[in-house]
Amino acid sequence: MLDPKKMQNKPIRDLVSDNYVFAAVLHYFGIDFYQYEESSLQEVCDKFKVNPNHLIEELEAWALIKEPTREELFLHPIEILVAYLKKKHYFFVRQELPFLSNMVGGIKVSGDYAGILADLKIMFPLFVEDFIHHIHEEESRVFNRIKLLQDIESGQFATVDALKILESSPIASMAHAHEDHDDEMVGIRKLTNGYFLPEEAPLSMKILYNELQNFEKELIIHATIEDELLFPKAVQLEIEVLRKVKKQIHSN
Repeated sequence: MLDPKKMQNKPIRDLVSDNYVFAAVLHYFGIDFYQYEESSLQEVCDKFKVNPNHLIEELEAWALIKEPTREELFLHPIEILVAYLKKKHYFFVRQELPFLSNMVGGIKVSGDYAGILADLKIMFPLFVEDFIHHIHEEESRVFNRIKLLQDIESGQFATVDALKILESSPIASMAHAHEDHDDEMVGIRKLTNGYFLPEEAPLSMKILYNELQNFEKELIIHATIEDELLFPKAVQLEIEVLRKVKKQIHSN
């Protein structure tokens, strides 16, 4: 358990240095850590009219978040897997990307770091735009296709119509297209030299690089779940539904 009394008098710089996640929690409450590094937690909370205990409770709650394992996800039916992936998409778009964009656009540094930030200010918005487009495309094509397969399986389409649907835009072709997006952050990784910074680098840059690297790790896990769990399950579902529809047509 964290001690709220001890934390309230600590500078934001120390709190964030001790636990980088605290920077994201502050952002969640509308506070940019890099603007108040020398202020105490109590001073910042007074300024933003936030109860410091609520901040600390949120930090503890984030520490307890546990993602399901690949094995656990494999055991669930495909609709649960889709729901989980949709939830992660929402988290990326509504929480992680705004936090990263806020840092890229707001951090002030000098020297070589200023040059890197200037490049990131050009590159990162383009990445965000492409990433959000990819998410929308995935949800509108892949997730909707899976829902359509389930509707066919439950008998909501006439067999002739069902066969036409099944023979167009197969899941397998979507899977190949999806693999082309699996290394979306390669440009940012190269620009940041694999997210490497020397020990004397500014705290704000260390947190930015750490969050960018963590986001890339999340994307890799997310893409792996889609490539190794979602698409195989969807392909299998499509095969079974097609077999069922063809059997119905032949029996008629």
